[in-house]
Amino acid sequence: MIRLLIVDDHELMREGLKQLFEKSDDIIVAAEAATGEALLAYLQQDHFDLIMLDVSLPGVNSFELAQIIAANSQYPPILVLSMHDDIQSARRMFKAGAKGYITKNSNPAELIRAVHKVALGGKYIGSEVSEQMFFSQKMMTSENPQIVLTTRELSVLKLLVQGKKVTEIAHQFDLSVKTISAHKINIKQKLSIDNDADLIRYGINNLT
Repeated sequence: MIRLLIVDDHELMREGLKQLFEKSDDIIVAAEAATGEALLAYLQQDHFDLIMLDVSLPGVNSFELAQIIAANSQYPPILVLSMHDDIQSARRMFKAGAKGYITKNSNPAELIRAVHKVALGGKYIGSEVSEQMFFSQKMMTSENPQIVLTTRELSVLKLLVQGKKVTEIAHQFDLSVKTISAHKINIKQKLSIDNDADLIRYGINNLT
């Protein structure tokens, strides 16, 4: 069971999230907070598997708050829930130590998928933000700006960062698993990346 701590100053938002997660078999809203102070107090008193953090809390710098939480290995990972879908906001929170970033108008299925992914140790970028990250700017490495992925490779990498499996991507594009696996191998070779974890990290941190 994933014990979730929701941090948002809007009561209606918290209630909506609680109603959503009540429909899940393995997610429970163990506590909710409206301020940064209440969040830190809860972390001292109880155990949680994930913090769902609003970036627009009144009277507190959410970037600094995320840094404080991320610096303590005893604290749970942070999934940012934001009204902002711009790349800069997402990158700023990832640099602060957040493990996931998703917008408030994401559909329920994606919210639940993001909670599962981050609570289990992964990283997640919401579809609205990842769309900008992968298609609004040139996709190339800082080490070798001549390396550019094809449109199909970018599409595959985008879905991998969202937590999709090779089989799911193959189904979405109506292609064989072998073809998608080949795209994944080509992406790694072009980017000089050896494993999946580094590939996802690259997608999150180094493509803009």
